[in-house]
Amino acid sequence: MKSVDDVSFTIGEGELLGLVGESGCGKSITALSIMRLIYPPGKIVGGSIKFKGEELTKASDDRLRAIRGNDIAMIFQDPMTSLNPVYRVGEQIAEALRLHRKMDKATAWSAAIAAMKEVSIPSPERRASDYPHQLSGGMRQRVMIAMALACDPELLIADEPTTALMLRSRHRYLNC
Repeated sequence: MKSVDDVSFTIGEGELLGLVGESGCGKSITALSIMRLIYPPGKIVGGSIKFKGEELTKASDDRLRAIRGNDIAMIFQDPMTSLNPVYRVGEQIAEALRLHRKMDKATAWSAAIAAMKEVSIPSPERRASDYPHQLSGGMRQRVMIAMALACDPELLIADEPTTALMLRSRHRYLNC
């Protein structure tokens, strides 16, 4: 049984694309397929996924690790299942920066705090030392956004990134 069939799109530099559809229609599976994050028993059975001319369906695991988080990043729908519960949130952002941007530990930590500040996490210096369970759902989602943006990816895939966020508008909070 196929989850998604006959999906085709091209995204040019500087363009935005939104996939719209009812719950369960395959939007998340499409996003995960681009990242090659479909795990058994699921699999990509055909087609082509190209990024800057490179065929991702044939890329090695090492090559995909180099691409993911650096060239292509994803903001996942559920931050609690995406963040590692045994590592502080600042360490998780810094790890991506050390791996992809070859930063030393101190520089990566400072950049992680800057990324947290960029997504409006209050007191990012203090919050960077928190574990995911110590943060609200909205704060965890902001950490995921900071992590995705930290390496300045060329392609950002966002799977319902504002689900848990409360945005401030004057003196009221609006659920997006």
